[in-house]
Amino acid sequence: MEKILNITNGDSAVAVMRSAGVPGEFLPWQDVLHEGPVPEVSTLEELSGIRAQFLAGQGWGTPEKIRGMFRRRDAHLSRFRDYDRVILWFEHDLFDQLQLLQILAWFSLESPGDVTLNSVWVERYLGIMKPDEMKMLIGADRPVTEAQLKLAGRAWAAFRAPVPSAWAALLHEAASSIPFLKGAVLRLLEEYPACGNGLSRTEHQALDILASGPKSPVEVFKLLQKREERVFMGDAVFYAKMNNFLHAGPPLLAISPGDAPKICSDPGLEISITETGRGVLSSRHNWLDLMAVDRWIGGVHLRGSDIWCWDKNTNKLRKRDDAQR
Repeated sequence: MEKILNITNGDSAVAVMRSAGVPGEFLPWQDVLHEGPVPEVSTLEELSGIRAQFLAGQGWGTPEKIRGMFRRRDAHLSRFRDYDRVILWFEHDLFDQLQLLQILAWFSLESPGDVTLNSVWVERYLGIMKPDEMKMLIGADRPVTEAQLKLAGRAWAAFRAPVPSAWAALLHEAASSIPFLKGAVLRLLEEYPACGNGLSRTEHQALDILASGPKSPVEVFKLLQKREERVFMGDAVFYAKMNNFLHAGPPLLAISPGDAPKICSDPGLEISITETGRGVLSSRHNWLDLMAVDRWIGGVHLRGSDIWCWDKNTNKLRKRDDAQR
């Protein structure tokens, strides 16, 4: 019997695939690569250590648990030659596309031998599929091409570079052998601070939703998801971004009850936009002037005077000093 390794985004997708009777073993990738540092380092293991430290620092698991998860994941991947076929199952959104780039770039440096590398890339969310819907994808995998491997290697290097120029350049290429890459490139660029008010697209959308009146954090998150062409962000990441607004000086958000420690999924909480928040939303103030930026997007470290901002009118990145002239 053919030995198959299925690699996909996370546990939810694995659960559906198992319920649908997808043959083979499963490896969930389990990383939120659009958040935190993804710098240029030599090995997968070294990068996994950096990622584990960041994820644990966000409170998304203990350091021991996350490091152990990544060690097991990386070791499983390194044994891919134990299988006859490796199938990559990934969606169209930013979360999945960054994982896909990392895995394809890794395979581009490996000698597969007799192992077949295939893919199922879908414009649907695997983790919320019904088992009967997932069954329809069994046998739909197709070979990964050399052109796709080369492009993934180049795009992954661009994502991890200390300046974002090469990543932004991917947006303007005439064609792409990876079907959903350009959408992911654009969506990540939109997470850079906007040149006008310093807000990322996610931050701007959240404040705009709250401009109509107070809401629970869960309600804001659900409304935010409806504004996305391709949903990619989990609620924990979103709440972390909103807590930055809450604890800024002056704050952009207020929370009720006032003694609540942080914004989370607690149904008893309500958040509202402050006058400062309205000023930032309308570009009367710039968020970057109200806070000390220290944030990573891939390999780009935004801090101090080294800030890149996104100009949505021209679809270009600019250094903040240049954009202010």
